Amino acid sequence: MSNTIYMTKEKIKELEEELRILKSIGRPEMARKIAEARSHGDLSENADYDAAKDAQGLMEMKINKISEILSKSQMIRPDEFPDDKVYILSKVKIKNLKNNKIIEYVMVSAEEADFEQNKISVSSPLGKSLMGKKIGEIAELTVASGTTKFEILDISKSI
Repeated sequence: MSNTIYMTKEKIKELEEELRILKSIGRPEMARKIAEARSHGDLSENADYDAAKDAQGLMEMKINKISEILSKSQMIRPDEFPDDKVYILSKVKIKNLKNNKIIEYVMVSAEEADFEQNKISVSSPLGKSLMGKKIGEIAELTVASGTTKFEILDISKSI
């Protein structure tokens, strides 16, 4: 399985900016907080120092995670994929055949998924069931409570 993480140009820029801020502003601020807490005396009983060190560790973990994601990322554009099948960056309109509800989703990487914005991951159970389908085809999603069928009504480019 590939370690490549496919992301849009916008998401890559967003992560690069977050990383820049963490390194250029977050690290110096954290060092200041640690120095201030250290000045309060005995480190063995200094809760402020312990809290600052813990916060520093969490921030460094976040920096490392973002750096790792960016090192594995590959920029993708909707025009790189055909528009007759559901692929990453497709906007897909589906109809739930149990309740006739029509929903529209944009297929994205796991790092960009945002259910509130109707962006679902291609690696999610629903995403996997939709991938590669054409208009008119039925995607089946099986979960603990049973199987739900979705008809593909429309496919378009998301951007």
